[in-house]
Amino acid sequence: MAEIINTHKLSNGMTVVGIEVPAVQSAAFEFLIPAGAAVTPDGCCGAPAIIEDWIFRGAGKNSSRELSNLMDGMGLHRGSNVDSRHLTLATAMQAENLSKVIEIYADIILRPALDAQQFEYSKQLAIQGLMSLDDDPRHRIKLLLREHFYPDPLGRNTVGKQEDLQNLTDAKCRQIVADNFKIGDCILAAAGKLNFKKLCEQTEELFGSRQSKTTKETIQKRQPLGYHHYPYEGAQVHIGIMTDSVPQTNPQYYDARVAVAVLSGGMSSRLFTEVREKRGLCYAVGANYHSVKELAGIGCYAGTTPDKAQQTYDVIIEEFKKLADGIAEDELQRAKTGLQSSLIMQSESTISRSSAAATDLYMLGKVRSLDEIKQSIEKVTSKSVIDYLKKNPFDKFCSVTIGPTEIKAVS
Repeated sequence: MAEIINTHKLSNGMTVVGIEVPAVQSAAFEFLIPAGAAVTPDGCCGAPAIIEDWIFRGAGKNSSRELSNLMDGMGLHRGSNVDSRHLTLATAMQAENLSKVIEIYADIILRPALDAQQFEYSKQLAIQGLMSLDDDPRHRIKLLLREHFYPDPLGRNTVGKQEDLQNLTDAKCRQIVADNFKIGDCILAAAGKLNFKKLCEQTEELFGSRQSKTTKETIQKRQPLGYHHYPYEGAQVHIGIMTDSVPQTNPQYYDARVAVAVLSGGMSSRLFTEVREKRGLCYAVGANYHSVKELAGIGCYAGTTPDKAQQTYDVIIEEFKKLADGIAEDELQRAKTGLQSSLIMQSESTISRSSAAATDLYMLGKVRSLDEIKQSIEKVTSKSVIDYLKKNPFDKFCSVTIGPTEIKAVS
């Protein structure tokens, strides 16, 4: 689909991105609010998870129920998320409703009710979300892996910690909203059938007068990579592994993404073949690229029985290290085709496109066109991937296990 990408800064510094896709009948947008886990005060881990729900419990002139009815009545497909840096609000709708929905979200962001009684409900939901991780060790190990891999506070747990969540009050969270909802540092990215000029005029009217407080620099404290075990009386050992990679601003970013795809790009990938198919060590194994703005890593997850945990771990480490020995041409082409297919499928969803645009602007300072990404992937060769692996060898790992037995992990 043909698309037109525009960017504009409001008078207070907030950035608006518009990707006009005239051929569709829908529109979607995503707000990035700089109120993620890393900017939360010490002792308040999990506050953004409470706030993520709390701000929807009444805003502007609407009570909590009235706001829910209003959004459901417009058929919105909503989502929200907390990551290291941002609290993210996203929604998709029929294109003719875009202006009305922007007004609703202006109330949610600028004029949330933040009612004390509703706070207790949001807090209990956040605590239940934390407790549910006991039944979801795969999700839990990803959070633990990032916490140990990234320097504090960049890897801070986005779900929260029990003691901190229990101690949080409505007054404290209200202060966090006042301190961290820096409107001038927000990013709004919209995609679909829209008029960018009208979108900018409306957002200037709604948000332009809100100035931001000074942003405090985040102090990063990186610890040496190592091994961390969390005892759990289950039937499986869950293994998480992460090693350094290059951030998205690095010229070898696409080499890193192709390297991950060779490792874990489908049923013919190396990890699936060597760990699951040839040895039958585990049912689930896969790797992925993850980054914050400053740092990036390649992570891997596997779940297996205690008696096979050590061998599973050893084979995964071996496959990571063997990658630098060479990549066959058919492996490379499968990896590139898989990445490009994911890109094309993503481009057909306006909410995914708006999300990618918001992330691009934050990470890169610009929005990449789909053609630019496809051409960058196409330029990757076996030689360029090997060059990347030699400059960024997989020789240091952060390892985490959850289960009844420990393993002997490499440092």
